[in-house]
Order: sequence, then structure tokens, then C-alpha cells
Amino acid sequence: MFLTLAAVLLAGCGIGSERKHPAELKAEALQREKAEVARNLEQCQVENEQLQQQVKAMTALPRDSLENPYKLARVRISGLTGFYDKDEDGRREKLLVYLQPIDENGDIVKAAGTVHVQLWNLEDPNSQALIGQWQVQPAELHKLWISALVSEYRIPFDMSPTPALLARPLTVKVTFTDYLTGDIFRDQHVIQPRPQ
Repeated sequence: MFLTLAAVLLAGCGIGSERKHPAELKAEALQREKAEVARNLEQCQVENEQLQQQVKAMTALPRDSLENPYKLARVRISGLTGFYDKDEDGRREKLLVYLQPIDENGDIVKAAGTVHVQLWNLEDPNSQALIGQWQVQPAELHKLWISALVSEYRIPFDMSPTPALLARPLTVKVTFTDYLTGDIFRDQHVIQPRPQ
């Protein structure tokens, strides 16, 4: 009696009537997959169009450097380059390299490129000469441009130099690879010791 009543109640409530056939479930899954593939295809078509426009623009660039208005002539490490106390605890733990790309007219320009920085201790023959080296990619470098009294790249590096090391002249060497032309430019700067 109890089982019969339960069966009638279950049938009357519609439980079980909402179940979908496996073929119907598979068809719905295929429809969702088809919609996802269509969205991906549309995105690929947009990206393809953008890349085709970029290729067209790049092939229109002048091949002769005399016709190219963009021409980097050199890079210069600014005299502001040195060690700074970033958290005002009395220890200089940040190396800031100020770099100025300079064009043929002598103007500082925001040139894209890869920067390779080395810090050397050339004064002490008893210690390791190369203290540290870093590389900054174009996308990261782009964010480090500052425009104040002078426009330049301000490139920070965290490190923990000892007071004895800071008491010596240290040499910063920079290699800048121009992103547009592939030309390589170098400069170096001596950081003179200063009191803590």
C-alpha cells in the first residue's frame, strides 16, 4: 500500500518526467560546442585581419635608412644613475639606471628596445668583478618612461649591496638593442661612492 502511494505521488509530481533522452543531451552538448567553435573562428578571423593590416604597414616602411625618419644614434646613461634608499630605512637597496636614447638630431626619444644592464666592481682585483646583470624586455621598458624636466627611462633593480661595496666606484654598463632596426648601442657610467 505504502509503495503504491509513493509511486502514485512520484508520478503525479512529475519527477522523472523532466529527464532528457541521452541523444537529446548529446545534441545540446554538440550545439554548445558548435557555438564555442564559431566564437573562436570569429576571434581568429579578427586577429588574422589585424595581422594582415600590420604586415601591410610594415612592408610599406622604407628600407633605406636615409628615407627612414626614425634613426637612433646612441644611448646615454644619465648622471642620476645610482643607489637609492627605497623605504627610507637608511640602506640603499635599489639601483636606478636612468637611460636616454638619443636620435641623430640629439633629441632624447622614447625608443623601443631591449636593455641589458651589468653592474661591475672594477676597483677590487680580489673580488668578483661582475656584481649583477639584468635584462629588460621592450614591453616592460615601455612602462618605465618618465617625462619630468628630462624625459628618459628610469629602470629600477632591487639588490642588497654591502656598505663596503657602496664605498667603491661601481661601473654600470648598458647594451640597448633597438627594437625597430636591431642596431646595438652601448654606454657605461661610473657610480661614485657617496656617504650613507
